[in-house]
Amino acid sequence: MATQTTIPPPILSTTSPADIASTCETFALSREEFDNLHRSAKEAKSHSYSPYSKFRVGNLIITGANVENASYPVTTCAERTALCKAVTTVHPPNSISWASKTLKFKAIAVATDISPPASPCGMCRQAIREFCSVEIPIIMFDGENGYAVLRLKELLPLSFGPEALGQEDLGRRGDS
Repeated sequence: MATQTTIPPPILSTTSPADIASTCETFALSREEFDNLHRSAKEAKSHSYSPYSKFRVGNLIITGANVENASYPVTTCAERTALCKAVTTVHPPNSISWASKTLKFKAIAVATDISPPASPCGMCRQAIREFCSVEIPIIMFDGENGYAVLRLKELLPLSFGPEALGQEDLGRRGDS
């Protein structure tokens, strides 16, 4: 069996108009949307509750931040906080049918204080998979001026999603 080598994505610069223009073109984002993702994900870090690890993470789907617990496994990452907030805010339980409404995520942004930028953890990747297309871009901003972009399918290859359980449309964008 052949082993697969993972090549890290290139680190792009938030100060490079060419990098930003290329990212916007590739992922169908306007410059305003990109700038909002960058600014808001960085600002979301200020809401992080991370007294133990000091590893602040901000996320933008709907703004979210990590919430730590002294018992580390109970910690909730920024990505899952934001997804839960989006699902329960846009789709309050028992108020609408999932089939009649769709969550429309265009991109997900994650910001950390470290360089190179950090990607979502495995649990967050799977949570994103539940509600987003495998084509969604994940923009990962570092603590300086760098960022990297990968699609969810690159972060979570051979993923297991709702369609594997016969649920074709649970509100994900662009799976067709």
